[in-house]
Amino acid sequence: MIRRWIPVALLVAMIALPYSNLTVPVLFDGALNSPGTLQLLAICLVFGGLALGYDLMFGRTGMLSFGYALYFAAGSYGTAILVEQTTWPLWLVAIATIVGSTLLALVLGAVALRTTGIAFAMVTLAFAQVAAITVARNPGRLTGGEEGLSIPGARLPDALVGVVNTVNLYWLALAFAAVAAFVVHRVADAPAGRVLAAVRDDDRRVDVLGLDPYRYRLLAFVLSGALAAAGGVVYALLVGGASPHLASADLTLSLLVMVVLGGPGTRWGPLAGGIAFAFLDHRLTAAGSSDAVAGLPSVLRGPLSQPLFILGTIFILAVYFFPGGLAGLAGRLGPLRRLMPARAGNADGG
Repeated sequence: MIRRWIPVALLVAMIALPYSNLTVPVLFDGALNSPGTLQLLAICLVFGGLALGYDLMFGRTGMLSFGYALYFAAGSYGTAILVEQTTWPLWLVAIATIVGSTLLALVLGAVALRTTGIAFAMVTLAFAQVAAITVARNPGRLTGGEEGLSIPGARLPDALVGVVNTVNLYWLALAFAAVAAFVVHRVADAPAGRVLAAVRDDDRRVDVLGLDPYRYRLLAFVLSGALAAAGGVVYALLVGGASPHLASADLTLSLLVMVVLGGPGTRWGPLAGGIAFAFLDHRLTAAGSSDAVAGLPSVLRGPLSQPLFILGTIFILAVYFFPGGLAGLAGRLGPLRRLMPARAGNADGG
């Protein structure tokens, strides 16, 4: 019963975090309520929510997509373009962007899901590559090409502009992560979620029962795309625009690593994996360019200055020693905790 309230307690703690001036020297450069720390935590929360959305398609339905970043980019670029090109209020821009990106996911998913397995992965990759090329070519001077597109601060609400308002962006990112968790968990607990799990395990049995696996796959595909688009909207506001790397397949591969690191198909694993990966990526990049690493011998300075090398090593070790991801740690540590009192008692008795 108590475990059911742990997520609520964590959410309340995260909401109240900006009111704390506690410092954690190793993890953060400033206090917890400093703008830099809140910005980093907000980015981690966005990618945690994105990992949850991707897990709805990959971990819970068994669809390996290499084009998930396309809908994240659609959310970011859609927000930046509409803010710059229209006089719409931000709430209308967000709704229009999410609806448009969801329709894009519906159309592309309806085509891609005519294939399965590796063919499906290749089709989604092709769609992502087309999007990346389109963004880079700057059609109609809308996307900014390789330089990306910035959002004019004058056209945003005052509550979202300026360093002093970083806390509002942090709460916005937290709201997105909470909504993503709510949607994914509600779907997983619903009858449709059990059908998605059956489709993942053996879609032929689902077909025999008179259910159409294609429709359920399309449902998971579209919901995942909608969550990615919502994350793109928040991310564009958080960083002040959109850049071409958001549409690349590399970002989708990073999301795949986040899900596997956290534990695919688990309740909170993808969220934890997304937050951990984004945090490590940022901190290792900063550490790699620090004076401490620059002063090391070349044998150590080379690999330690490459965050991707360190992240790859961590990922390999995590997969090898913890195949179930971060979510499987509780199950592995549970028997050890039960054995520790017994061993202590034996030691006292001896």
